[in-house]
Amino acid sequence: MSLDRSIRWQGLDPATIEHCHVISTERDTRIRGTIITPTYGLYYRIKLDDTEHVRTVKLERTDGAVLELFSDGAGNWSDDRAEPLSDLRGCIDIDIWPTPLTNSLPLWRCDWALNQPQRFAMAWIDADAMAVRRSEQIYTQLDATHFRFQSADFERVLEVDADLLVEDYPGVFVRS
Repeated sequence: MSLDRSIRWQGLDPATIEHCHVISTERDTRIRGTIITPTYGLYYRIKLDDTEHVRTVKLERTDGAVLELFSDGAGNWSDDRAEPLSDLRGCIDIDIWPTPLTNSLPLWRCDWALNQPQRFAMAWIDADAMAVRRSEQIYTQLDATHFRFQSADFERVLEVDADLLVEDYPGVFVRS
């Protein structure tokens, strides 16, 4: 994947605004984003290796809270003190609340066939609580621009652009 672009989203509930930039080369992918929420500002950085596996994640809130995670790219995670996070074993991708950017990570990494669901164990990061937990998620490609996203009892059909970046996440985020 080769990509160098900025994207903006508006969060609908709660009301947020996000600006992020993705630079992807043959060597790696680097993502930087800033989100303004009603209660805090958030800056995040994500680095993917050349196979689109997450290697580092850092979130910094304006109130000083920081969360930093490291992965070997094979599903083994540690925190900023090099302590293993065994609950995340097997998670290759991350999902950060509140951004739709991270929905693109499994879309970029996998080969897709129409109407063939793919299951993912995600390291789900709640920026409100600055906490991480395992989340089982399913994505199904419906056509060239739509993927069904399922997690527990939550489901949405995401509209994506040609770079597999979210255009519309009904009721949650929209490109601005």
